[in-house]
Amino acid sequence: MRQYTIGTGTLFIREGDITRLDIDAIVNAANSRLAGGGGVDGAIHSAAGYMELQGACRAIIDEIGSLPAGEAVITPGFKLPAKNIIHTVGPIWRGGGQDEPRKLRNAYLNSLKLAAENGLRTIAFPAISCGVYGYPVEDAAHIALSALKEGLEAGLVGEAGMVLHGQPAYELWCSVADEVV
Repeated sequence: MRQYTIGTGTLFIREGDITRLDIDAIVNAANSRLAGGGGVDGAIHSAAGYMELQGACRAIIDEIGSLPAGEAVITPGFKLPAKNIIHTVGPIWRGGGQDEPRKLRNAYLNSLKLAAENGLRTIAFPAISCGVYGYPVEDAAHIALSALKEGLEAGLVGEAGMVLHGQPAYELWCSVADEVV
């Protein structure tokens, strides 16, 4: 694990399983219907308890219709060690001309703001939009880490970081963090 001090907060980057973290909140790379899916979304639903989490997600969708890219909502963590799950939708990569960078940045910043509004101090993110949504990973890392740095500087949370799958992803994100931080 790599750590960086930013203002009075800490940015961390680690390789591992986000569903095992005992922190205030983990972030789910959700779809706009909060319907569960593959990748990290499926892993979080499975570890949290699919029926419980889907019930909470359905109640949110019944109220708002769908969750646009860049926005965030919160549910309990249910069976996870994390107390809460912040669900955010990243943009689908369509070549960069569909406002994808702004939407991705907002996914991170709105998650941090929602954490702050709920009194949460520790939060971990997966690499939002970097899986089936096809966002170029190095570009996504620059956007994500810049947003986390901004949120930490603003004091939104005390600790924020990335939990990545596999050593190559971890090394890439650490390299980008060395440039951004």
